[in-house]
Amino acid sequence: MPDSRTQLPVLFALGFRPLFLAGSLFAALAVPLWIAAFFGHVELTPAGGWLAWHRHEMVFGFGVAIVAGFLLTAIQAWTGVPALTGMPVLSLAALWLLARLLWLFGAPLWLLLPVDLLFLPLVAVAIGRSLWKVKQVRNYPIILMLGLLTFCNLLALIGLERNDFALQRHGAVAALWLIAGLMGLIGGRVIPFFTQRGLGLKEQVDALPRLDNLLMVGSILVALLMLSGLGLRPSVWQAPIYLLLGLGHLVRLLRWHHPKIWTVPLLWSLHLSYAWLALALIAMALWHGGWFGGFSQATHLLAIGGMAGMILAMISRVSLGHTGRPLQPPRAMSLAFILINLAVPLRVWLTIALPQTGFWLASLCWAVAFGLFVWYYTPILLAPRPDGRPG
Repeated sequence: MPDSRTQLPVLFALGFRPLFLAGSLFAALAVPLWIAAFFGHVELTPAGGWLAWHRHEMVFGFGVAIVAGFLLTAIQAWTGVPALTGMPVLSLAALWLLARLLWLFGAPLWLLLPVDLLFLPLVAVAIGRSLWKVKQVRNYPIILMLGLLTFCNLLALIGLERNDFALQRHGAVAALWLIAGLMGLIGGRVIPFFTQRGLGLKEQVDALPRLDNLLMVGSILVALLMLSGLGLRPSVWQAPIYLLLGLGHLVRLLRWHHPKIWTVPLLWSLHLSYAWLALALIAMALWHGGWFGGFSQATHLLAIGGMAGMILAMISRVSLGHTGRPLQPPRAMSLAFILINLAVPLRVWLTIALPQTGFWLASLCWAVAFGLFVWYYTPILLAPRPDGRPG
C-alpha cells in the first residue's frame, strides 16, 4: 500500500522501516555465511577476503543500518522537524543495499569505495539539517559521532585499497567502539524513560550530567585509541580508562534497575544489553592489564551482547511505537532476546574449548534471533499505521 505523502510503498514512509528490516535480514544471513566461509564451505570471495568482509560488514553494514534507521526516525521527535520520507528514504536504503552487494561479490574497488563511503555522510547531513534548524545543541554530539564513523570507514576502505590489514582493523574496531558510545548516549536517554513508561512508574531516574558527559568523552577516547592502534595493543596504562568507563556504565545500570523489569521482555532485553556493554569495557581493562586472555573475546562481548543485543531490543520496541501499535511484541521475541544473549557465552567462551561447536551454536542463536524479528515484524513494517497517521 502506498504512503499518502509520497505514493511510494509505506515501507519508505520513514527511515526505520526499510533499514531495520534490511539490516536485520542481513544480520540473520551474514553471520552463518561468515562461519561457513571460515570453515571453508563457501567458494565465493568478497572484496578483501572473508575476514575483511566480516569485520567491516558487521559494523558498517549491519550496525550502521540500524543506527541510521533509528536516527532518521527519532530526529523528528527530538526536533519537531519532519523526517525524511519517500524517495530520499528509498535512495538511502538502495545505496546501503548496493554497497553490501558490491562488498559480497568482490566488485572493483573504484566502484565499491565511493558507494560504501557515501551512506554515512548523507545520513549525517539529513540529521544535521534538522538539528541546525532548531539549534538543538544537545544533540550535536551525534553529528560528531557520525563524522567519526565516516572517518573510520574511510580508513578501513583505504586499508582495503592498499591491502593493509592493520588499517582495516583500526577503522572497523574503532567504529564498533563509536557505536558503543552511541549506545551509551542514546541508551542513557531511552532506557530510564522506557523503564518508567513500561512499568508505569511516577518518575524516571534522574540523569547524572557529569557522569553522562564523562562516558561520552571516554567513549570517543577509546575509539581514538583503537583508531590509532594503541588500543589494539595491551598496555597497562590503558586499563584504568576502560575500568572507569565500565564502572560508570554499571552505576547507571544499577540506578535504572527496578525488580519488575524482569517481567517485561522489552525492558530486560535492553538492560541486559547495557550490562554486556559494561562487561565488555571491564574485560578490555583486564586484557590491557594482562589478566584476561583475548582481545577478540572482549570485542565480541560488545559486538554480540552489547551492540546486537541492544539493536534487537530497540528495533522490537521502536518498530511497534512508530507504527502506532501497542508495545506488546510477539511472544516469540522473548525467545529471540534469550537467544541473542545465549550467543554471547557460546562465541566468547565455548569457542575456546570447542571452536567448531561454539561458532556454529553461536551463529545459530544469532541467526534465529534476527530471523524471528524478520518473520514477525515484516508484516508490521510493510503495513500502514492502523491509526491512519503518516509514518
